[in-house]
Amino acid sequence: MRAGTLRRVGAATGVVVAPFALWALLIHGLFFPEGRTVLAALGPARVTAEGLAYAVGFVLRTAALVTVMLAFSMWVDVAVLRAALVRRGIPAPLGYVLASALGLAATVSARMRRIREAQEARGLVVRPGLGGRLAAARFQAFPLVLALVDEAGERATALEARGHRLPGPRTSYVDEPDSGPQRALRWGLAAACVGIVASVVVPAVAGAVSGTAG
Repeated sequence: MRAGTLRRVGAATGVVVAPFALWALLIHGLFFPEGRTVLAALGPARVTAEGLAYAVGFVLRTAALVTVMLAFSMWVDVAVLRAALVRRGIPAPLGYVLASALGLAATVSARMRRIREAQEARGLVVRPGLGGRLAAARFQAFPLVLALVDEAGERATALEARGHRLPGPRTSYVDEPDSGPQRALRWGLAAACVGIVASVVVPAVAGAVSGTAG
């Protein structure tokens, strides 16, 4: 919200997550094999509480992952990110490609609009409604991915031709702001991730070992 990207992140997340949500609700909500609590029966399809709970959990996990990635890609300063990657030992072409990929992610909606306009000029008919837009998105995703990969490869080749793989110290004209609170937050998040993983893995391993011993 402070970066001013909340509306763009929300719109992009909705476009990405909506097809997954529809698929999850149809598959797991109606045909969940382990469902026992039947809420409604529609012929061979059964709406079960367990299936809906599994579908909602799947959609929430997907939405969380997509939201975090899109928020980061739309908020990060690409020039500062590239400088930080290079200073930490990432090869310059690879660092630039990673930074450029994140920067390009922020312009996916504009690129898809241009691809759709080009396809419509060639005769693609987009039917009204959500179903029509989802059907048209299938034909737009492939050229979008190819364009992003091709552009990243061209930039990496141009950097290599300009000597970015040569050894020796480099001078950057971009400042890398890294305050004490930022460093503390990074280490705190890393420690929290380790703690969360350990809280899941350690009991599971201990239970497996005790079950084997028993």
